[in-house]
Amino acid sequence: MFTVCKPVSKLAKVAAALTTAAFLAACEPGGFGGGPSINTSAPVPVALLVPSGSGQSGDAALAQSLENAARLAMSDLPNVTIDLRVYDTAGNPNTATAVAQQAVADGAKIIIGPVYAQAANAAGLAVLSNNVNVLSFSNNTSIAGGNVFVLGPTFDNTANRLVSFAGRQGKANTVIVHSNDAAGQQGQAAIANALASSPVNNAGTVGYDRSQQGVINSVPAIKATIDSTGADSVFLTATTAGALPLFSQLLPEAGVSQATTQFIGLTRWDIPPQTLELPGVQGGWFALPDPSKAQAYRQRYNATYGEAPHPISGLAYDGIAAIGALVSQGKSDALTAAALTQNAGFQGVGGIFRLRPNGTNERGLAVATIQNKQVVVIDPAPQSFSGAGF
Repeated sequence: MFTVCKPVSKLAKVAAALTTAAFLAACEPGGFGGGPSINTSAPVPVALLVPSGSGQSGDAALAQSLENAARLAMSDLPNVTIDLRVYDTAGNPNTATAVAQQAVADGAKIIIGPVYAQAANAAGLAVLSNNVNVLSFSNNTSIAGGNVFVLGPTFDNTANRLVSFAGRQGKANTVIVHSNDAAGQQGQAAIANALASSPVNNAGTVGYDRSQQGVINSVPAIKATIDSTGADSVFLTATTAGALPLFSQLLPEAGVSQATTQFIGLTRWDIPPQTLELPGVQGGWFALPDPSKAQAYRQRYNATYGEAPHPISGLAYDGIAAIGALVSQGKSDALTAAALTQNAGFQGVGGIFRLRPNGTNERGLAVATIQNKQVVVIDPAPQSFSGAGF
């Protein structure tokens, strides 16, 4: 069963909720297959691979935040002791290979991290013959599979959630608008796949080059596609740091009325906060982790370390929480692929999540809109995988 994190107003209540209840696994781990046997009565050796030493701006702070989050999760585990050992990958696949092998030689039964897709792929390959699973912080599903799982939020998960919601709101036809780069094409594929298994029809696709002129040039084609198909929604892969601000201005100016055409975003529209000021994003739909649980984690981290957590640090907490929840059941096959991918999933810092046998993940997301420059949740995150959105 899942335990539910109640909204709280005081920091003490936040800490208590996280410590005692918020991150228990559901039951039904599977049998052996794809993972080592462990002694659950002894400290469990876990390796954390972080991008320290890369020389890239921000990687040192990210590495520290991931380690902080992992140790915070460890302190919140009841009756489970984790022997955490931290290894620096320098954000480099070759280094990731070496340290992953070293971690297993040091006794690691599972690896969490690294962050970057190529490094995570390399780490997984390096320990495949050792039957050790890797819970990477990447969101790149192209590396998922075998002994590599991705913990990061995926386009597929977000697209499925939003398309399902759109269908329940009576939307019948949507136009996909995507950038022509790799990320945009992956986003387009995720939306198209979600539409293919839903009542919402794929009314057409419009690509654009990632430049100001590319966005401007695409607007007439988007308008024409909406008009010719009678589409009642447009699904954008654009980010707030990229084309979203321009599209949110130009599409209404071109006559794409938000009163009749629902704007839907594959990415977060609430980051950075100044995006909420844009007139064109008012009324748009996007998905985000369970806000109350995400806020509880931020408060808990801030109270412990005196600073805000890195936005992806919660993935390290989730990895440790899942491991601890499985180990707490006292079964020697707790870290096998069958156990990690049990259907009921886990509670994480942003709500429920589960790992899938193909190495990807599903996360319980809320659907939000922007009203009067404020984020408003219009469909809460499900509290179990039999809930809304699944």
